[in-house]
Amino acid sequence: MDLWTAAQALILGVVEGLTEFLPISSTGHQIIVADLLNFGGERAMAFNIIIQLGAILAVVWEFRRKILDVVTGLPTQRNAQRFTINLLIAFLPAVVLGVIFADMIHHYLFNPITVATALVVGGIIMLWAERRQHEVHAETVDDITWKDALKVGFAQCLAMIPGTSRSGSTIIGGLLFGLSRKTATEFSFFLAMPTMVGAAVYSGYKYRDLFQPADLPVFAIGFVTSFIFAMIAVKGLLKFIASHSYAAFAWYRIAFGLLILATWQFGWIDWAVAKA
Repeated sequence: MDLWTAAQALILGVVEGLTEFLPISSTGHQIIVADLLNFGGERAMAFNIIIQLGAILAVVWEFRRKILDVVTGLPTQRNAQRFTINLLIAFLPAVVLGVIFADMIHHYLFNPITVATALVVGGIIMLWAERRQHEVHAETVDDITWKDALKVGFAQCLAMIPGTSRSGSTIIGGLLFGLSRKTATEFSFFLAMPTMVGAAVYSGYKYRDLFQPADLPVFAIGFVTSFIFAMIAVKGLLKFIASHSYAAFAWYRIAFGLLILATWQFGWIDWAVAKA
């Protein structure tokens, strides 16, 4: 492993960790940064699976007490049973639509211009959602009904479009469906666990031939870096939403997306649209 490859793994690990659970699209940022770093091809597909696992491990660690309570309470506690069922209900739409459309979406939409457009559109929707009157009926994750869970699950499917953001779709969807800001955020984190692990297992099996022992050092750098910075991002977001709205993230999305579109329109950067 040369120094440049290690630097690429470090940078992309940081990007994944910081953006995976913020409503700004980790996939979109990965596509853009990887394009700038010229980090692509089959090796990059395997690498992305590994660093996503690093990010999800950070959430598992952050919510380990809640997870343990749910697991130990499943046989007897109604709240634990309902919470688990809600997660499964919210998880199912992404499973079905992901299996059907994942390859098509990856082929046609995984490019910086699609990402930039989705960032801008998603930012505008976030601003609208934050400014409308909220009617909250679920103050905690234990108050979520199966209908709420199903709606959030369908909202998560929008994140199949790169640049939309999985966390953004589920959080903003949760706000629109009557979840409090804290509840929508926490449920988004919990829903990320089966969704991202399921996607990683599916992709890992599908592209199992891409994993080579020689790439282990690169994967290790990306995994550890992603885990560390995802921990920072998760803790920071939970503190941030205690006293702020998501408007700042919306404006960031819009500004970043417009910047990418401007560099493309004026020919300042030759974005690899042809890779879609």
